[in-house]
Amino acid sequence: MFGCGDGRPESQFAFATAAVERAYAPRADRLRHTDGLVRDVLDWVAERRLRLRGKVVDALTPLAASITHNGGGGGRMGRVHTVPSTSETVRLGVFDATVPEILNMESGDVLVYPDTWSHFLNRLQPGVSIEDVAQLRRENPGRGPHSIIGPITVNGAEPGDVLEIDFERLIPQSWGATFVNPADLGTGTLPQDFPRGQIRYLQFDLTSMQTEFVPGINVPLRPFQGTVGVAPAAGGVVSSVPPGQHAGNIDLRDLTEGTALYIPVWQVGAKLYTGDSHAAQGDGEVNNQAIESAMREVRFRVRLHKRSGWQWPFAETNEHWIAMGIDADLNEAFRIATRNVIEFLERRAGLSAMDAYSLASIAISFRVTQFVNQTRGVHAMIPKVLFSTERRAGMAIV
Repeated sequence: MFGCGDGRPESQFAFATAAVERAYAPRADRLRHTDGLVRDVLDWVAERRLRLRGKVVDALTPLAASITHNGGGGGRMGRVHTVPSTSETVRLGVFDATVPEILNMESGDVLVYPDTWSHFLNRLQPGVSIEDVAQLRRENPGRGPHSIIGPITVNGAEPGDVLEIDFERLIPQSWGATFVNPADLGTGTLPQDFPRGQIRYLQFDLTSMQTEFVPGINVPLRPFQGTVGVAPAAGGVVSSVPPGQHAGNIDLRDLTEGTALYIPVWQVGAKLYTGDSHAAQGDGEVNNQAIESAMREVRFRVRLHKRSGWQWPFAETNEHWIAMGIDADLNEAFRIATRNVIEFLERRAGLSAMDAYSLASIAISFRVTQFVNQTRGVHAMIPKVLFSTERRAGMAIV
């Protein structure tokens, strides 16, 4: 289903995305420094550039596949699977491990999600009132607002393994919404301070990658998926709201294009889910919302690592390794993140536990990922620049 084993040509391609991306590098800077052009023209050009970029990458896929399969790639690079958002692939506000998988994939394969849905099965659209948004939440108790795509089975995944999710492309739609729910829903850090709630719709400038919040205040866009996770150890049907050791609704704003998320596997086949597209967010996500949006395209590669031994999600950017802690108690979440930092530094940097604890105190920043999803999140930013080239060479998360 959706490009896996169905004999269609597009399901057979394997390619090195980095090579394809280099073959068609977007010239964003040129567009950003043409002040004399009309803004509408810039927006039109930006949209066409994004669409053309995707078409060129897809067109180059067979060539890259041929190179890979003839010795140029050094190993299996994987198929590309397109996963549309439909009534068969998307569920409202739950990770449901009881239903059949929508896709069966191999380690190294690429997942492409075109035109993902906004909250409430795409019912969140410009012009919908805060009263209607709140009513949608009331009508679905025990569920999140997220449109969750999945489950996807990763062949060979077993408890004790780790999935690596490499975010290769995150292209947002042209609008988003941020809102404060009415107090009776009990969401956010200060629900009783804002009894009536409000919603604000924002239009995106995809050329400059920013949006005007109110006149004179512009917010940079940093698109990411708020929710990426696997079926938790308990299995069954669980709300998409609280994140945990299975990752899920971690709302880690650092997981932009070019970064990676590492998720421990708890069920056979892993059962992978995503949704909850964000255009921008601050650490803490204090009113319970980022700029909630949808994506024109999400593309990530999934790699399976056997018996890696991690019990909690980790992330990686060009500058940092990121250790996480999640618990209903913020203090405990902080302690979990600290222990995960120590374990990482012991296992990967060769430090003693005592030295790792000291290094965490003098050189590693701990941040509140989010405070509003029933369980609290803390993430610790471990700077790669702390370590010599020789020591860093052995410090991969998996």
